[in-house]
Amino acid sequence: MTDPRPNLSIDADRFWSTLMRSAEIGPGLSGGLRRLALSDSDKEMRDQFVAWCKELGCTVSVDAAGSIFARRAGREDDLPPVFVGSHLDTQAAGGRFDGILGVLSGLEILRTLNDNGITTRRPIEVVNWTNEEGARFAPPMAASCVFAGLQTIEWLHDLKDDDGIRFGDELERIGYLGDAPVGGRDLDSYFELHIEQDSLMEEKDKSVGVVTGGYASHALTCVFHGECAHTGPTEMKKRKNAMIGAAYFLAAVNDIGWDYEPVGRTSASRMQIWPNKFGILPEFTEVTVDMRHLDRNKTDEMVEKTRAALAEAGKKGNVEVEVTAEWTFGDEVFDPDCAALVRGAAEARGTSCMDIKSIAGHDAYYISRIAPTALVFSPCVDGITHNEAEDVKFEPTIEAVNVFFDAVVARADR
Repeated sequence: MTDPRPNLSIDADRFWSTLMRSAEIGPGLSGGLRRLALSDSDKEMRDQFVAWCKELGCTVSVDAAGSIFARRAGREDDLPPVFVGSHLDTQAAGGRFDGILGVLSGLEILRTLNDNGITTRRPIEVVNWTNEEGARFAPPMAASCVFAGLQTIEWLHDLKDDDGIRFGDELERIGYLGDAPVGGRDLDSYFELHIEQDSLMEEKDKSVGVVTGGYASHALTCVFHGECAHTGPTEMKKRKNAMIGAAYFLAAVNDIGWDYEPVGRTSASRMQIWPNKFGILPEFTEVTVDMRHLDRNKTDEMVEKTRAALAEAGKKGNVEVEVTAEWTFGDEVFDPDCAALVRGAAEARGTSCMDIKSIAGHDAYYISRIAPTALVFSPCVDGITHNEAEDVKFEPTIEAVNVFFDAVVARADR
């Protein structure tokens, strides 16, 4: 590939200062971020992002899922746009770069084009997808899921957090219940830059990872229905302890993961218990588990074993069980032409590059179902992520953003 913009690079210091400004909004307890979707800190970050985009002369729109689109016009502005983005929400104890890197690198692309008076043939839109993490409103990648036509906007608006607060009501409260329709648009392509969330790139000293596919993942939300009773006088044989049924289940799910180690893995990441008080056996427990493997058939095997373990745990715990929600993602195939642009840009710049698989979920998975998509990784320190200690190194990050810039501009000029 011929380098579309020889000797043109982002303003590294400006980009880094933008990342650090984001890191001030919704600080966590230990140096990271707690910027849950549709919280006050999420609103503050959204407002800052919109302000930055309007300073560039972008047209900003918000859809009914709360996703933000900042459009920079193209020379042939009626052509389908190139989308660039990720998410600005974080985990409850999250890092400063997960998702944020992708949105703000998109912003820096637009800034660099403005600096140099360049108008691409196609319009470019930078997008912040709502609720990618799913930390407050499960499941994750919820807005991009609706955008891709896999769920309805009514489903999204009716999601509730642990306090029973409705997604749609929170969107309205923070002023981001937009009037643009969700999805149904003609896209040229979608590019997403994200930290790797693993240590493979750092170990191999690579600055750019071209994601060729992901681990097939399947998640289940399971509910155990028991009966409240006093912990003292209630005989063991009469107990219907929802928490014990869940405990049997979670131990079994963990064992299933070990059966498929090291490629396969299972996780138990969330538990809600009611009434969750000393002296009373709980009557309700909800847990969320997931299974991941590179081979979809293996993932399916793990899911079936998990379903069997759920039924067995219900019997053993003398409680009723049900699956109330489930979702799957991760075995999508990314576009070879978009990937080739990234590889070519890395080669032109002399930047180290490797093909890689993604273990974590990303909005790019769902958007790949409706548009040619490239998911690009940059390294993170020690692979630490979903942790306030998450960090990246300056030099390889800037190298990755420059390669990303070249690939996006090349696509937008085709």
